[in-house]
Amino acid sequence: MSKLSTIRHFLHQNQAKIAIFSDPVTINYLTGFYCDPHERQLFLFVYEDREPLLFVPALEVARASAQVDFPVFGYVDSENPWQKIKEGLPSIDSDFVYAEFNHLNVTKFQGLQSVFSGQFKNLTPTIETMRLIKSQDEIDKMLVAGKWADVAVQIGFDHIKKGNTETDIIAQIEFELKKQGVSHMSFETMVLTGNNAANPHGIPGTNPVEDNALLLFDLGVLYNGYTSDMTRTVAVGQPNQFQKDIYNLCLEAQLTAQEFIKPGVTASEVDAAARQVIEKAGYGEYFNHRLGHGLGMDVHEFPSIMAGNDLVIQEGMCFSVEPGIYIPGKVGVRIEDCGYVTKSGFEVFTKTPKELQYFSLD
Repeated sequence: MSKLSTIRHFLHQNQAKIAIFSDPVTINYLTGFYCDPHERQLFLFVYEDREPLLFVPALEVARASAQVDFPVFGYVDSENPWQKIKEGLPSIDSDFVYAEFNHLNVTKFQGLQSVFSGQFKNLTPTIETMRLIKSQDEIDKMLVAGKWADVAVQIGFDHIKKGNTETDIIAQIEFELKKQGVSHMSFETMVLTGNNAANPHGIPGTNPVEDNALLLFDLGVLYNGYTSDMTRTVAVGQPNQFQKDIYNLCLEAQLTAQEFIKPGVTASEVDAAARQVIEKAGYGEYFNHRLGHGLGMDVHEFPSIMAGNDLVIQEGMCFSVEPGIYIPGKVGVRIEDCGYVTKSGFEVFTKTPKELQYFSLD
């Protein structure tokens, strides 16, 4: 069954006439067409009993029409998009419509309310469930994205040099990737030196790489519509024994969780497998985020691998395993791989070694 047919079947089962999609990534997932509308409006309308309609900014109509096999219509900036939608859609009689609540801001929601009189119901859980189990084709694309992430972090390692700053290294990573045809990172690249790495979402700046400290890389690329995400923490010079001990503890937690993953366990149990290692050593308060997140066309997808989530792990799920220990003023370590669940375990997309690597600024 095609993805659009799955949506039509869902509508039929729920006695609904129309589903409205506004997330550009979801629209790409369902149709193969992607654009970022910026402040403009982009919608896919899927009907239970007729062909879909795609509504795009006027400057995207030609490209969209060449990529989808159903009608496309649009609007120029001087026109009212909601009026154009009302004029362009067939009349339907429905008590309710489905829409992606997780992607509707107030402007979009009020605009759609001016077009549709029925009650709005949340379509987000349905899409999350559809995207949860990846096909072999999707996994193959993420394996390639993972290989490029390995290339990217190696470029970063090659530029650990005296005088280079966090942003210098980021610039080199992204410059070299673009020369090799990789035009987009899957999120803002992070390179964090010394105490800056003790902030889980630290902001890279003009901080020179510190000697005798740890250096954290968190990055990923977008390949053929699919993302990668990895974190490695390395040693520059000779960090102190405490920092090395924290690194080894974090690695033990990550490997323990990865080895625990298999179909039938729950997301909360996977989180606990890593968290218990860190808590037993007395550093539980410094692991202050979930163990992992889903991965696919978005770098953060459903599900969350965290305490309280009793979702059962299934073959084909893709997610990250990324324990971290962040002790302000002393040390910050995170080690992350994303991977996919197999019949009997967990295979990672990224292969860069995880034993503590040492680099010199000389």
